[in-house]
Amino acid sequence: MTPNTVPLVFESFGDHANPPLIILHGFFASSRNWRQIAQQLAQQHYVYVVDQRNHGRSPHDPVMDYPSMARDLAGFMDDQGLEKSALLGHSMGGKVAMWFALKQPERVNKMIIVDIAPVSYQHSFNDLINALKNLPLPELNNRKEADSWLQAAIPEASFRQFLLQNLVLEQTRFSWRINLDIFYHSAPHIIDFPDTNGMNYQQDNVLFIVGGNSNYTDPNAVYDLFPNAGIKAIENAGHWLHAEKPGEFVEIANSFLLKD
Repeated sequence: MTPNTVPLVFESFGDHANPPLIILHGFFASSRNWRQIAQQLAQQHYVYVVDQRNHGRSPHDPVMDYPSMARDLAGFMDDQGLEKSALLGHSMGGKVAMWFALKQPERVNKMIIVDIAPVSYQHSFNDLINALKNLPLPELNNRKEADSWLQAAIPEASFRQFLLQNLVLEQTRFSWRINLDIFYHSAPHIIDFPDTNGMNYQQDNVLFIVGGNSNYTDPNAVYDLFPNAGIKAIENAGHWLHAEKPGEFVEIANSFLLKD
């Protein structure tokens, strides 16, 4: 059976004559989380910000792992007539970009990986997803009530607001834009990374931008697969460094993307 490829919904910014850059968001996010960064990077690039499968406005599919999402990326590039492109991926999106680059290096111009490494992590999304599934949607009158319901399980207010971007009001009832059952069953694949035995990426066109306060990126794991990559830290920033320090993030990204 041929694996299914999902057509990705996207937004684009900038002059189509400029070099292409594709931005890949993280787990539970969508293209909307990257609009402001995309608009700034669009001064020198034609920026595509995609909704990956099961996120945003893109179609849902029961399979969500890095090979399937990398195939979606390849299909998207084909649909847009892009033989190659620069890639920028955060967290889950960074893993998609890395797997794509390992499998199809000839299609990558430059690549920025944001606060993630090509490794399997130990944390679990189960409690988080169950908290969202237990939200009593029929009883909600507004988003403030949803926020209050989630406060005990998800203490960080900014993270709750991020997650609640996936809550949509249709007529008079709230529902999740995302399929939480698919997220629950796919989460182990998101935490994981495919087997890379015998693989590496020798090009020096890769930059890892990491949060100085984050522990997501192990340099040894990076250099094992991307021996010629650069690693740049943004101090006093965590996993969401592009939201915490957008000016510094854009400056670093542009400097790398525009370097000959």
